[in-house]
Amino acid sequence: MGSEKKERRQRSMADLREEGLSGLIALRMATIRLTRWLVNKAKLADYTFNIIVAVFIGLFGGLGAVAFHYLIGAVQHLSWGSMEPHLEHFNAVPIWAKVLIPAAGGLIIGPLVYIFAREAKGHGVPEVMESVARKGGVMRPRVVMAKFVGSAVTIGTGGSAGREGPIVQIGAAIGSMVGQFLRVSAGRVKTYVGCGAAAGIAATFNAPLAGALFAVEIILGDFAIHQFSPIVIASVIGTVVSRHFLGDFPAFRPPEYNLVSPWEFFSYLALGAAAAVAGFIFMKVLYWLEDRFDGANFIPGPVRPAIGGALVGCIAIWFPQIYGSGYGSVEAALNGSLGWTVLGALLVAKLVGTSLTLGSGGSGGVFAPSLFLGAMTGGLVGSGAHRLFPNHTAEPGAYALVGMGAVVAATTRAPITAILIIFEMTSNYSIILPLMTACILAMLFNRWMSKESIYTMKLVRRGIDIYQGKELNVLKPLSVRDVMEEDVEVFERNLTLPAMIDRLTRSPHTRFYVVDEDQRLCGAISSRDLRQLVRDETSLCDLVVAEDLANPDLRPVTPNDNLDLVMRCFGRAYVDEVPVVESAESRRIVGTVHRAHVIEMYNRAIFKRDLAGTLGSNVDSVTSGAVKTVELAEGYALAEVEAPGLFDGKTIAELNVRARYGVEILVIKAHAPGRTGRGALLKKVPSPNVRIHRGDILLVAGDPRRIDRLRRL
Repeated sequence: MGSEKKERRQRSMADLREEGLSGLIALRMATIRLTRWLVNKAKLADYTFNIIVAVFIGLFGGLGAVAFHYLIGAVQHLSWGSMEPHLEHFNAVPIWAKVLIPAAGGLIIGPLVYIFAREAKGHGVPEVMESVARKGGVMRPRVVMAKFVGSAVTIGTGGSAGREGPIVQIGAAIGSMVGQFLRVSAGRVKTYVGCGAAAGIAATFNAPLAGALFAVEIILGDFAIHQFSPIVIASVIGTVVSRHFLGDFPAFRPPEYNLVSPWEFFSYLALGAAAAVAGFIFMKVLYWLEDRFDGANFIPGPVRPAIGGALVGCIAIWFPQIYGSGYGSVEAALNGSLGWTVLGALLVAKLVGTSLTLGSGGSGGVFAPSLFLGAMTGGLVGSGAHRLFPNHTAEPGAYALVGMGAVVAATTRAPITAILIIFEMTSNYSIILPLMTACILAMLFNRWMSKESIYTMKLVRRGIDIYQGKELNVLKPLSVRDVMEEDVEVFERNLTLPAMIDRLTRSPHTRFYVVDEDQRLCGAISSRDLRQLVRDETSLCDLVVAEDLANPDLRPVTPNDNLDLVMRCFGRAYVDEVPVVESAESRRIVGTVHRAHVIEMYNRAIFKRDLAGTLGSNVDSVTSGAVKTVELAEGYALAEVEAPGLFDGKTIAELNVRARYGVEILVIKAHAPGRTGRGALLKKVPSPNVRIHRGDILLVAGDPRRIDRLRRL
């Protein structure tokens, strides 16, 4: 009887869960239908709809930043007895508390991160970049709470980390949830992720322009106007919310500095080089310590942040300035109140402390530590320059200000964001020229030392190339054979000018190729050149042959070359047509490629890529089992179809799907082999030689009736 009661109770709980899930799905679909109806009723354009959504994302992102600020203050009050503890307060804390409080914070966030959401570990921005590049901007909602609490505990208990990484991940997750809830296309979800990130950064640093630039330069890597406008709106709204609750004042208040002498630029060039080295060492130490903690298998994962916190506390016994963001020490460096020995000691202590906090598994950002390291580096360089050339250099504080931006530019590879955020955080325009010089130089030097930024290095170490995932050049998988025309006009090399003119008047072509007796390409003649010659040199008509007029400086392509190479040929030669030869050795002309056809193919490839991300998230999509369909127009649909069994192991060329079934395969979604049989989801470009396997999902386009016929196979 007991087992029967238990079984009935389990069935009733399962029924309740199913009813609850069905209710949530019904509520979501009703909300989507209502939103769609309102949009259609108001006859809003897509651009207007995006702006409205950006306003809401900016509002929630700004509120999230404000709540995060207050939560950090609450944790600091519980830990240290003050919502904004200063250096004097830390000095009064007993030594045992300096060590145990950060360790206790690590004990709290360790289980939270490792059990609840692993994405909340570390500085967060790389995870956002990965979601944009490889997952269509999709992020798990639980990341918001895990990052919100975990980072607040890390920073509030003294972890050496910044606020910008967590708030970027929190804001981006808010934008992603809004996009997923509205079931918009993958392209729009990415834009909404950028809106959330921009709102968070802008609200955190009171820097709306820098927030927008951070989102497009680092998170999205794309300055397209259709997504830049909503991001700016979200950034502005986030700043307005932050100023309402936290006040309108710059993050730092440095004294006014001016460029003392044009010779001082040499000192700022030296600062750019020093900032590049400091950023490079920071990146290397951070990931070296992360490897040491990850390789310590004898230490349980949830306990490692506590060990990192205890080690940070040990350093803070002598240098409590490394606790949290360390903005108080940055302010002191800007005012020139720190000696060069203190600057050097704090530079090393902060670098190691931040690496211990994040490498052990703590949650926080690297942007604020980069500002700290930059201020110390700039102060050191400025102290040396001012001591050597007191009449031709500014005070060390000016170099500290420029160094902040230079180290940020070196570590993030985002010089525009670094320049603007320093300008907005300090409201100091007088130092903008040295700032621009040092930031660009630091970025270039750091790129020479390391291919990756501090964000992309984390992904590359996990085997993730976000630029490959973005498919930056969609023309590379496409071959010349796909767009070449075999109809080409050739001139024999001894053809006279009157004969050429006669052929010109009867030919639709504007470019003619000169060949020898073996049809080998010798050069090209344009119709414009021929007409100009007839006007200027009519007396030489009988003496001129095609070989004399041919331009031999040609870069032909072969049918197997990709269209990316063709576009580079167009750019180098300033022509609209490129000859196609059988091979580089034979140089037998077999066709030609026109710029317009390549551009058309490029547009089609972009369209396919966007549709691949749209399916499954479109407001009008209909789900039936494992198959999803989107009606694009009457008589034309886009659908996901599981590969029929008879397709298994065959190439697209062998199947000839377009001719046999009347549909076109746009993308093949396949699972890479993993430890459990199915690994990460991959998207393959449907070139003729790609093989289809059982279990693959085909994204096809065509008549809905033909798609249904393909499904029934």
